[in-house]
Amino acid sequence: MQSIGIIGVGEIGRAIVEGLRNGGGASPDVFLSPRGARTAAELSERFEGVHVCADNQEVVDRSEVVIIAVRRQDHHEALAGLKMDDDMTVVNLMAGIATDDLRRTLANGAPIVRAIPLPAVRERRSVTVTCPSHPVVDSLFEQLGGVLPVADEGAFNVFSALTGTLTAHYAYLATLTSWATGHGIAPDAADRYVRGLFQNVGRSLSDETRPLYQLAADHETPKGNNERIRTTWFDPANTAALKKALDGLLVDLQ
Repeated sequence: MQSIGIIGVGEIGRAIVEGLRNGGGASPDVFLSPRGARTAAELSERFEGVHVCADNQEVVDRSEVVIIAVRRQDHHEALAGLKMDDDMTVVNLMAGIATDDLRRTLANGAPIVRAIPLPAVRERRSVTVTCPSHPVVDSLFEQLGGVLPVADEGAFNVFSALTGTLTAHYAYLATLTSWATGHGIAPDAADRYVRGLFQNVGRSLSDETRPLYQLAADHETPKGNNERIRTTWFDPANTAALKKALDGLLVDLQ
C-alpha cells in the first residue's frame, strides 16, 4: 500500500498519522482532507509525506485506502457526490454507521471495512477491531498495535459499545482524587498518587495468562480493603446499572 487518505482529521485521524510516522521505516504517503484544517496543516508540517488536499475528492483520487473519520451526523454532507472506483478500499471509523448505510451514501461497490482504532494507535499499542477481516486493512492496524477482526456487525457493535466506557473510567479516577482532596490531601498529591496507582494496574493487564476476574481476586485479601470497596460500592445493583447503560448504547449503535 503506497497511499492512505483520511477524511475527517480529528483526534483519531491525528493518532493514525502519528502512529504511521513514529514507528520508523517506510510508511505510505498520507493525504488529508481540509476538514479539521488546523490539525491537518500541523501534521503536514511535522511529517514528510503527509499532504493536505484541496477537498475530499482529491483525497479519494490520490489514495488506495480511504479512512472516513467524520462525525456520523456529518457524513452525508462530507461524502455527498464523491466519486471513487470499486477497487478503492474504504475504512469506516464512524460509530453507528453500518456498512449498508455507508454504501448507500457512497453509491459504489468498493469494499468497506469498519474499524475502531483508539488514540493509543499513535504509540502503536492499541488493538483495533475490524469488520470484516480484510488483508490490507488488517495489515495497516497490525502495525499500529494489533488487530482483532470480527465476522459480523453485531459483534462489532458490542466492541464499539465497550469503547463508550473510557471517559467513565477517567471520571472514576477524578472522583477518587476529589474525595482525597475533600479529606485534606493537596490536589497535586492526590492526582499524582491516583495516576501512579492505576498506571501500575494498567501494566498488570499485560499479563494475559490471567483472566480479568483472576486479576481482581489476586489483588484482594479476604475481608481486606479492596474486597470491601468492591462488594459495597460495585454491588449487584451497580453492576446491573452499568449493563443497562451498555445495552442502551448498543441499541443506538445498531
